[in-house]
Amino acid sequence: MTDSGSTRRTFLFKAATTAAAVSAASRIDIADHAYAGAGDSLRIGLIGCGGRGTGAAEQALTADRGNALVAMGDAFGNQIESSLSALKGSGAPGLAERVDVPPERRFVGFDAYKHVIDECDIVLLATPPGFRPIHFAYAVEKKKHAFVEKPMAVDGPGLRMFMDAAKKSKELGLSVVNGFCWRYYAPRRELMARVHGGDIGAISTIETTYNSQGVWDPRRTREQCKSEMEYQMRNWYYYSWLSGDHIVEQAVHGIDTMAWAMNDVPPERCWGVGGRQVRTEPKYGNIYDHFSVVYEYPDDVRGYHQCRHWANTPARVADFIQGTKGRADVFGKKISGPSKWRYRADDNAPPLDMYQSEHNEMFAALRDGKPINNAEKAASSTLLALMGRMAAYTGEVITWDKAMNSQESLVPASFDWNDDLPRRPVPVPGVTKFT
Repeated sequence: MTDSGSTRRTFLFKAATTAAAVSAASRIDIADHAYAGAGDSLRIGLIGCGGRGTGAAEQALTADRGNALVAMGDAFGNQIESSLSALKGSGAPGLAERVDVPPERRFVGFDAYKHVIDECDIVLLATPPGFRPIHFAYAVEKKKHAFVEKPMAVDGPGLRMFMDAAKKSKELGLSVVNGFCWRYYAPRRELMARVHGGDIGAISTIETTYNSQGVWDPRRTREQCKSEMEYQMRNWYYYSWLSGDHIVEQAVHGIDTMAWAMNDVPPERCWGVGGRQVRTEPKYGNIYDHFSVVYEYPDDVRGYHQCRHWANTPARVADFIQGTKGRADVFGKKISGPSKWRYRADDNAPPLDMYQSEHNEMFAALRDGKPINNAEKAASSTLLALMGRMAAYTGEVITWDKAMNSQESLVPASFDWNDDLPRRPVPVPGVTKFT
């Protein structure tokens, strides 16, 4: 009789010692994959049980019938219970019975991440991004595979911590798949392959726009919370130490598209503007409501990024890549010019759910013993967004190296519910200095 624990350990060792990216040609249909036995079951842990974390857990369970969700952690216990209820009631065939998280594996508080990671083989990191480097570093220390929601950090010290762990994860052969989901969208992959293949000629300019009406309003008042720490955590989006500001937390998707178009070669410098014109009330914390940044790449290539959160204004989320021979409309899934093209799916086209595709590919690669690890690219895209924020906050020209070596630490050195956190002011260009 096979020892199930030994089988699982052997499988995970194989998966974690063959560091090779899975190609589209080598993907398998995990749902129909034959397993050696119950010992092949993979234990999943979820850290951060909000909407994105719950979605990631459902996608991970859908991707592989050998998966089971066995541990959950969050700063707030009610988040865990809400997430569990949603997962058990999702209605997806065979999913609810693989949600096996008894009370003793539901961890609450700032140290919950350690307990979850200790319980699982693969961890899903979906907390506010201020915690991402700490959680990822511990996962790598414990040699656990990870799905890591974007962005990877909110400041220079955090990003360097993440990058050190990313390098170690690659040396260990761990799978690390990130939440830059557009890179898993089949039409965009085909368009980018054509761009990189020369269909629009040499790239001259890139425009990325993420203009929206904003996200959720602050959920709690200070009077409803027991401490400043709880208040800021409950309203995490509006505090730069937790979210990184909306250029880093949300609009980074467009900035990642810019990085992808440029084959992840970093820009030399950037400059930009930003501020608060609409969200000016104290309840909106210390983040901006708009940014506009210019990135200067080698060979006179310019990248232009704009994002805003203004209610009652037209939304615009669009990316364009201009070349010497044509133009790529990224969201339009088409190319104009001599090599005119438009994406048209056929019966053999990959599925269009990019969120699900991330997990399908991650688990298929693990089953094949060929882990995917794109942690370093995710860190690079995050740094692009960070340097744009730094430029807007300070009014200074920010080089890639300058941003990489920034010493400003936004995240507290320790966490306690009774901590009297400082209320950081809204940055003022010319007054706020680069550190």
